[in-house]
Amino acid sequence: MSEKWNSLLPLDWADPSGMRSQKPRTQGLTMVIDKGMGPGAFAELLETAASCIDICKLGFGTPALYPPHLLRKKLELARNCGLFIMPGGTFFEIARRRASAAQYMETLASLGFNAVEISDGTFPLSAAERQEAIACAVETGLVPFTEFGKKAARFRADRDELLKTLEEDVRAGAHYVIVEARESGTVGIFDESGKIDMSLVREIRDAAGEAAQRLIWEAPRREQQVSLLKELGARVNLGNIAPEDVLSLEALRRGLRGDTAALFERGNVRCE
Repeated sequence: MSEKWNSLLPLDWADPSGMRSQKPRTQGLTMVIDKGMGPGAFAELLETAASCIDICKLGFGTPALYPPHLLRKKLELARNCGLFIMPGGTFFEIARRRASAAQYMETLASLGFNAVEISDGTFPLSAAERQEAIACAVETGLVPFTEFGKKAARFRADRDELLKTLEEDVRAGAHYVIVEARESGTVGIFDESGKIDMSLVREIRDAAGEAAQRLIWEAPRREQQVSLLKELGARVNLGNIAPEDVLSLEALRRGLRGDTAALFERGNVRCE
């Protein structure tokens, strides 16, 4: 909902949960994956739903394919709406094989990006190289998001490895750690059909404690979003959300859809 529309509605109608905070948020983040929207469509998305989006990832190396003036226009639109905007992690991995982390970060900053995703989903990255990349991002003025996981079809998240990565990356300066699920939602905490391993999610949440708030769970499918909202609460951070699904996810967060209406009704809200 736009701020204008919200201002016309009683608060209880716009947010039955009573728990949705305004931007800039530290919890309940929504990360959108942009697979190549033109600046017109991107502007329309932001006009409609910028208040519901915290992070935008330009996926699949698409930043390299835009005409430079259009890329800069999109980046400016995102920054003006208070979004973190960054290329996808695979773009970092490919660039890193051809240039230093410092050169990559400096190039992103010069173009107008304000954030960066650091990952090793396709090409290996040592712990030292990972920490160096995080440090370079911070020094350049970019907000670093790191990613845990591999893009291989059979990859399943390991609790201890994820907890170790979370601790080390945050200590090094990472803003949040993204749990890989791909745009298909079939790796990481999900099986090949997209079904979630909820026992693993609970183990990670319980073991991580407050640090679990620094995790962004990629969950591109509606049923995955519902499951994580029900288990982890209305303020769970979710990623790889399709642009056309932003408002439907926001409705789930606020208890405006049947899937979560009873769970997130004011006075009955899980806000972990």
